[in-house]
Amino acid sequence: MIWMIFLFLSLISIIEVYSASSQLTFKTDYWQPIMKHTAFLLGGLILILVIHWINPKYFRFFIFLLPVAWLLLIVLQFVGHTVNGANRYLLGFQPSEIAKLSLITCVAFILSGQKILNIPEKKGFKWIWIFTFITCMLIVRDNFSTAAILYLVVGMVLFIGQVPFRKMALFIFVTVTCIALLFSFIWYLPDTAKKVGLRRAVVWVERIKNYKEQPEITKNDKIPDDVFQPVMAKIAIARGGVLGNLPGNSHLSDFLPQAYSDFIYAIIIEETGIVGGIFVLSLYVFLFIRAGTIASRCTKPFPKFLVMGSALMIIVQAMVNMAVSVGLMPITGQPLPLISKGGSSVLVTCAFIGIMLSVSRFENLRGIRQEEAFEEAFEEEKRLSNENKQLEPEVVY
Repeated sequence: MIWMIFLFLSLISIIEVYSASSQLTFKTDYWQPIMKHTAFLLGGLILILVIHWINPKYFRFFIFLLPVAWLLLIVLQFVGHTVNGANRYLLGFQPSEIAKLSLITCVAFILSGQKILNIPEKKGFKWIWIFTFITCMLIVRDNFSTAAILYLVVGMVLFIGQVPFRKMALFIFVTVTCIALLFSFIWYLPDTAKKVGLRRAVVWVERIKNYKEQPEITKNDKIPDDVFQPVMAKIAIARGGVLGNLPGNSHLSDFLPQAYSDFIYAIIIEETGIVGGIFVLSLYVFLFIRAGTIASRCTKPFPKFLVMGSALMIIVQAMVNMAVSVGLMPITGQPLPLISKGGSSVLVTCAFIGIMLSVSRFENLRGIRQEEAFEEAFEEEKRLSNENKQLEPEVVY
């Protein structure tokens, strides 16, 4: 099922990115955007094939990528490539994507009761919180939504890991308190926040204000720049109706900024209607259900938590992107996993899928028994075949 979901998402991605990249084709070669995106999908496919052949016990080595991700995130503040006023790319790659993979692995490893750097099991929760806090603080300055999603996913994995209620309550209390203090500071002292390097946080507060106070726009009014993207997305969804206008017939992709990335779900609904939107949503839901099934069959805790963390990282990001496109949330800048045009995001998402397939392959007790039964039947058939050959009379010419 996971392979089929990956296939459908990849095909939808190629079709919709090709359709929604009209703004990019004016700046570059006509085929360049879609060829580059397809190359990343093929690279992701190769990555899935490689990872799904690796035994899950070796995934614990991903935790050593966490200090590397921290170092890259620090370097990013000084020499990173700026996009929309935020440093997100270093040599064409987003270090925050490496941080996602390494932190989820680290959390799963500690939750499974295994020691890392001689950390006692009783202090595991404390170190999970420390690692999560450091990682999110390094990301939040330039990418608040990614840091928030990563922090939320870690909290979900802790809940799935049956962390004691007292510790979970402390985790939630500290989180809510820190967010309240941060937003209060930014809300009432925006100029001071900009001076201390929190310009992107100020942008987020402004987005929340614009979302809460959306102006009424009539047919002849000019759309304000602050709400231009969500208004264009709503128009695209309204044009789609139930069955859509068929792929390639989007009009709003010529006007909607980031139509091939942040708002590609709105373009999907414009071209395939509500039916297509529900189909795409169901693919992510089925992926999450399948991940839960794989996790329930695991015989060891580490791959179980790793599968759920990987699935939650994909699903939560997908739900946030769709919620933004349909106007349920302020703009976040999160791509739709495996569908939006991208590079590092596509590759890391494929790594998460490869992890799920690997765990399904090596840690599925029912699957292991089926493979063992198949091997025994094959060996028995081979033995009987050899015995029959020995009993056949020798023919002499």
